[in-house]
This record gives sequence, C-alpha cells and structure tokens, in this order.
Amino acid sequence: MAPPQKTLDALVVGAGPAGIGTALALSAVDDLVLGVVDRGQIGQTFLDWPEAQTFLTPSFTGNGFGATDLNAVHPRTSPAFSLGADYLTGPQYAKYLRSVVKHFRVPVLSDTDVTVVEPADGGFEVETSRGPVRARAVVWAGGEFADRPDARLSGVSLADHSATLEAWEQRDGRVIVIGGYESGIDIACHHVEHGATVTTVDGESPWDADSGSDPSFRLAPRSRMRLNAATATGRLTLTGAHAGSIKRDGAEWIVSLDNGTRIRADSRPIAATGFGPGLGPVADLFARRPDGWPELDEDDQSTITPGLFLSGPAIRHGGLKFCFVYKFRQRFAHIARVIGESQGKDCGALEEWRSAGMLTDDLSCCGVECAC
Repeated sequence: MAPPQKTLDALVVGAGPAGIGTALALSAVDDLVLGVVDRGQIGQTFLDWPEAQTFLTPSFTGNGFGATDLNAVHPRTSPAFSLGADYLTGPQYAKYLRSVVKHFRVPVLSDTDVTVVEPADGGFEVETSRGPVRARAVVWAGGEFADRPDARLSGVSLADHSATLEAWEQRDGRVIVIGGYESGIDIACHHVEHGATVTTVDGESPWDADSGSDPSFRLAPRSRMRLNAATATGRLTLTGAHAGSIKRDGAEWIVSLDNGTRIRADSRPIAATGFGPGLGPVADLFARRPDGWPELDEDDQSTITPGLFLSGPAIRHGGLKFCFVYKFRQRFAHIARVIGESQGKDCGALEEWRSAGMLTDDLSCCGVECAC
C-alpha cells in the first residue's frame, strides 16, 4: 500500500470476497492508486468458519463458455479450477482469495485495524493501527460474520450463536436451534447427521417458504436436500413458533415459545438468528432504511457521505438482497467505474466484467423469476 502521507484514489477496507473483488475491479481502472487493509489475514472470515461449514453455492468451471464460476471474484478465475472442489470449505476459499491476490498483485496490508473514518477535504482521513491514511474514496467491505446482534429474546446469553465454533461441536441428545433460514437449517442438519435429535423453531416457518426462485428468500437446493434427508431420520422437528425466552434448569435448558410450548435441550440452544451489516467505525456515516440496513444510492454509495461505498452481502436495493457472492460481485465493477469516472480515469477495461456477466448497473433487471 502507498505510504500514509500519499493520498490514495481508493481505499478498500476488508480482504474477503467483497473487498478483494472490488479491489480487482479498481485495479483495472487506468492509473488508479489503490490500497486494501484488513484487520486479519486475507479471507479471515473463512479461516474462522467452523470446520464442518461449507458454501451453499457450488463452484464449477465454465469460464470458456461464458459461465463464470458462481464463487469467483474475477472473470478469469474459478475456485473449482484452482482448488478442484465444488462446495468449498472456509479455508479452501481463503486459499483461493490468497491466490487471486498474489496473481493480480493486489496491494493488501493485513493485520491492520481501521478505527476511524472521517470525511475531510474532498476525501477521507482514515486512522488505522499502523497509522493514518488519506483516500479520495473509501469502499467498506467489512463483511457481516463478526457482527452478531443478540436475538430479541430473554436469556439469549445462554445460547451459542451459529457462527461460533462451540455451536458446531458434536452434541448428544436433544438440541434446539432457534432460527430456520439457511444458517439454522445448515447447523440443524449438521447435528442430525451426527446423531442428535434436533428441534428447529422459527415463527416464520421459512422451510415452507414459496416466495419465488430467489435463494435469498427460500432455501437453496442443497439445503432443501439436506433438510429432506434430516427429516427422514425422524430426529428433526420443525416448529413454526417464535422463541420467547431461554432458561437453565439444572442440566437442561428450556426454551419457551410464543404458542405456550416449552421444549428442553441437553446442551446450550443454538441461535441461528443472523448477522448485522458489519459497518464498524463507518456506522454513523450511513443512513438506515426502515428495516435497519444501510441506505444506499443507486451506486452503492452512502446517501449522507459522498465517496463512501458499501460492497458485500449487506447491500440492499428495494426488496433485493445481495447476500451471495454471485450477487454482490455484480456491483464490484460498477463501484470501480463510479470511483474511476469521478476522478477522470479510463474505465474501459471494466467491460471485461460485463462480458463475463459480472457487472449489473441496471437493477431493474434483477429479481426476474424462473418460469419453471
């Protein structure tokens, strides 16, 4: 990364798929001075994944026929090709990101924590654990994995969040999972596969959702297949009710539901209750939508802080969610082009992203459902 006294054209905060993918697109902008920082290592979130957790979307090499690998962050790469794997583990994907950074010479400074981001003189003053950085534009790609807001139920401190290693450790007897979307079904099936008897509770009954073909609103095919297999064992119960409280009763844990039912577990309940936007020190530089997610303009830029962009799964536009790599990567090149053009730079090389189906700048084309 450039020395602190030099002003970067763009600083990307986060070295996961969103940060590295956006940095790769920015690197294609002619004569743009770029830096990437991360508080951990490249792909740290994936290095922190529980060993048994894998991607929901498969990787497959189809680049030669215009079908870019669903989990790729650059048009000319494929995790399936470089790793020889389809449903990737966290460490595998981190290895892919490291290889991409090395191949394309992305300037990443690891073990660098960003503590303050302040608008100043047509750009930003950024305080880091290694000293100050100036940048004309900042792309926040901090990810969601470390942002685990407490569920709104009494006694939530008695539960293990589904993203923790403790939640994935083998458990005997009765297990309760609170939350029935992807993370809840994923960990429920994991424990059924290891012999436990699991009750999953969610008042929305998302396992019954029939809200179109978008896997952001219904279970992905792989999750559905695992759910069917787990149900067939007779050791998985799906309960359409909201959890109201968790209490300890001797060697057991009791979860009370809003339908008056009380269910018991032999280990700490698992809270598969989702993640927050992971904005950290830039939280106050974004307005919030009514649903609590960051409010963005049509260029994924903060509506109250010009020059500050968001990249990654926290992106929301209307009813659209960008919570898979193949979705939020559609905005990498768009953000890069907006930043580049605002600084008078040549962005023609970004058309490679469009040709590979990795550039969506017209959001009206999103959300089209499958006919059958």
